[in-house]
This record gives sequence, structure tokens and C-alpha cells, in this order.
Amino acid sequence: MFLTISTTGTPERPATDLGFLLHKHPDNAQTFSTSHGTAHVLYPEASVERCTAALLLEVDPVALVRRGKGKGRGGAPDAALAQYVNDRPYAASSLLAVALSTVFKSALRGVCKALPERAAEPLPLRIEVPAVPARGGAELVGNLFGPLGWTTVDVRPVALDETFPAWGDSRYVQLVLEGELRLSDALRHLYVLLPVLDDAKHYWVAPDEVEKLLRAGEGWLADHPERQLITSRYLARRWGLTREATERLELVRLAEADDIGVEAIDNAVEDPAPEADDAAPQETQEKQEKQETEEKQEKTVSLGEQRRDAILTALRDAGASSVLDLGCGQGQLVQALLKDVRFTKVVGVDVSVRALTVAARRLKVERMSERQAERVTLLQSSLTYTDKRLKGHDAAVLSEVIEHLDLPRLPALEYAVFGTARPGTVVVTTPNVEYNVRWETLPAGHVRHRDHRFEWTRAEFRAWADTVAPRYGYAVRYVPVGPDDPEVGPPTQMAVFTVAATDMKKEEKAA
Repeated sequence: MFLTISTTGTPERPATDLGFLLHKHPDNAQTFSTSHGTAHVLYPEASVERCTAALLLEVDPVALVRRGKGKGRGGAPDAALAQYVNDRPYAASSLLAVALSTVFKSALRGVCKALPERAAEPLPLRIEVPAVPARGGAELVGNLFGPLGWTTVDVRPVALDETFPAWGDSRYVQLVLEGELRLSDALRHLYVLLPVLDDAKHYWVAPDEVEKLLRAGEGWLADHPERQLITSRYLARRWGLTREATERLELVRLAEADDIGVEAIDNAVEDPAPEADDAAPQETQEKQEKQETEEKQEKTVSLGEQRRDAILTALRDAGASSVLDLGCGQGQLVQALLKDVRFTKVVGVDVSVRALTVAARRLKVERMSERQAERVTLLQSSLTYTDKRLKGHDAAVLSEVIEHLDLPRLPALEYAVFGTARPGTVVVTTPNVEYNVRWETLPAGHVRHRDHRFEWTRAEFRAWADTVAPRYGYAVRYVPVGPDDPEVGPPTQMAVFTVAATDMKKEEKAA
């Protein structure tokens, strides 16, 4: 296997700086041992104007077979043809990617103590790989490298036999990349995409490969249009690892879009401070005495349970069978919905991977019967972005969700839920800030949860709902949840939106 990296320079910025960036001196030919052969680094040319570093990997086919326990290509379909005669010594693959990470480890990380400023800035680069297996053809090669900032992606198919042109092209291509990129970025592109193009790895793909992929793909993979294909192939189509990587990359994409840290998004299962939401209210003396009497007769029902019961009642009254739990958190409502057979399809949606993981454990998804598993789906998605997977459901629930959003982001949620997903019924619950004076454990002026960005009065909540409903063709009614105090109202306020009759007829005609 052979690969060259070239750059040009000036007397002020000589091309031979490439030697510093790669941590390999142009005057020396160096040799390195790898798991499956020997890697050589040499410089065919090294001048002020132009410098080229070459990586030559000599693969030991016998060592490859022995380490693969007789599986040759690591279990690839064409391994059965021959254990010792294959393309591994010649065509760029995961073997070359591993050699890159071994020989150019510091350069891959963008570290150069001698010339830190050069390592951080783009260089005019030309990378040539004479033989690359391309399962997907030249078009796929362009689709993978094209969005990454390369000005030239020259892909030339290699003929099966130049003497017999009628035989057509092989699955190999010659690849030339040109552009101004940081050297570390260019190396990380190669490290990830060479195994992807080959679509086979010479070693067992373990869970730590997810971390390797995320590190090498930092800054470019989350927004790559072929992200799903790259992730799947890089992780050898191991479904569990691919799903984990995809979820984490989606968090990165959302965080970058909102210009916030990933930790700020994936925080749904942090250990919060005790919530006043479910604390015992400070009632008047008469109500306290009455409550104490009732508690002797029956077990007290928490506000959380009362809220879920109110939501379930609203959904049953609406005749819903397919329900979205938007911002499902750890899955308490999803669990309650699954206990009622009239809800035939329940979809839990949350942006937090950790929350969905906890929800899956709570629901015992892995141990569900096939019939039960068909009823439930857990999706990672941001409620402030449109998502076609959320369309076509009877009802959606936003239970204690909107108050966790910054107010400027609320219109985006309104459009995504009411305008695009557009279920027949939308149930929204949120704290009533007026009731906070009844929480004896809640300091004056504090919201009920440290992540709440706002808490509305009954008038503010109704003003919002009364604006949203007609804007998107819904009617709305209000339901108190919890003890309805005559002075400050209930602890939780709930709005039930239903598609207005006139809009329903319009949508039926359009369908």
C-alpha cells in the first residue's frame, strides 16, 4: 500500500515544514513495525518549493491470516477465495488507516510543538492513493470527500486489464485530493474514509471504535450528508455500535446548531435538586385537617401521578390510539401508556441519549414480547426541529417540557409540533407559577426546577395557548391538574388542543 502527501511553500514558509508537522525528518528514511507488517516513511522530494512525504506499508499476509484466525480479510465475503492471495498488500484499507494513526499519531491530533501555528492553519495539500477499493464506485468516493473542503477530488477507475478494455473497470480507483486544509483534518478524513470505501475491516470492531470514530470525525462527521453510511461501514455494520454513534453525532449536530455544549443538551437525567413539584402543599388550616383525614383513609396520590392520569384521560377522550410523548425523559408516561391496550402505538421522543437509555431500561425493551415491542418506539430528536418521523400520529403530549426551553426557541417548537407533525390532539402541561407560594420547601422567587427557563401564571399560559391554537388551526380547552386552590389555582395547568372542525375537513379533502 502506498500513499503520498505533498505541499508547496515559499522561502518564508518552506514546504519542508511538512517534516515538522509529520514529526518525520525529510533527510531520514524511517521504518515502523505494525501489527500486520512494516511501515516506511520517506521523502521522494524535499525542497523549499515542494515537499512530498510517502507512506509505504508492506503487509505480511501470513501475519494477517494468523491474527484473523484463518479468516483472511477479517471475515469479508471474498476471504474464502484465498487466505494468502488477496488485495491487502496493495489496496488502501483499514490496514493503511491503522498505519496512519500509528506513524503519524501526533499529526493526526494536530500537535506540533515546533510549529504550532503551522499545525493550526490550512496548507496547500495534494494526497495521492494509487489503489483504493471503492465499494460504491467513483460516485461514492466523490460523495464522501466532496463535502469536506477539498477543491479537487479526482477519482479514476482502474481497469480490470488494460489489454482487454471490454472487461470494464475493477472495483479499485486512483484517488487524488487537492485543497487547502489543515494537515490533521486531511489525515482524519483518510483515517475514517479509507475503511469506509473498502467496507471491510481487518480486525474485530469493539465498542471503543465508537470513540475512535467520534474523535476522528470531530468537526466534520456530524454534518456530513453521508453520515449514516460512514458510521455504519466504519463500525462494520454492528447495529448497536452504529446506533450509539449516530445518537451521539446527532447530539453534536444539535449542539453546534444551537451554539451550546453537548452537556447542555444531554442533561435530562442529571440528579436534580429536590423538586417542589411533588412536595406537600401548604394549605389553609381547614384544608390541612381535611387532607390528614383523607390520608388516613387512602394513600396520597402524588402530583406526578395525578398529571399522568389527567393526560391519559384527555387522550382517551380524544380517542387516540397512536401517541407521541415529546420530551419523554425517563419514560414514565410511555410506561403508563403501554399499560392501556387502546394505545396501539407509543413513541417516546427525547433529545437526550442518556434519558432514552434509562427509558429503555425502565420499559425492559430488550425483554419485551414481539407484540409489545411493536407498540413502542424510542426516538432521539430535538423538538425545536421538524422531523418527518413525528407525522401521522393521533396525539402528542408535551408534559412539563415547554418551561425547559428558552422563550426565543418556543416558536420553533410550536411550528415543529403544531405546524409540521400536526397530530389531531396535543396535550400540554406546565407548572402554574402562582401556586408556588403553597410549596413550603420552595424559597420565595424560585422556580420549581433549576432547569426551568420560565414558569407562567394561568393568564400567561392561556394567552400563549389562545395565540397558538388559531394560528395552526386548533381549538383549545383548559384542565386543572391537582388541587384547585380558589386563590392561586392548581399546581399544574393543562391545555388540550384539538384540530378545529373546519381545518379537519380541509385536511381530509387534501388527503
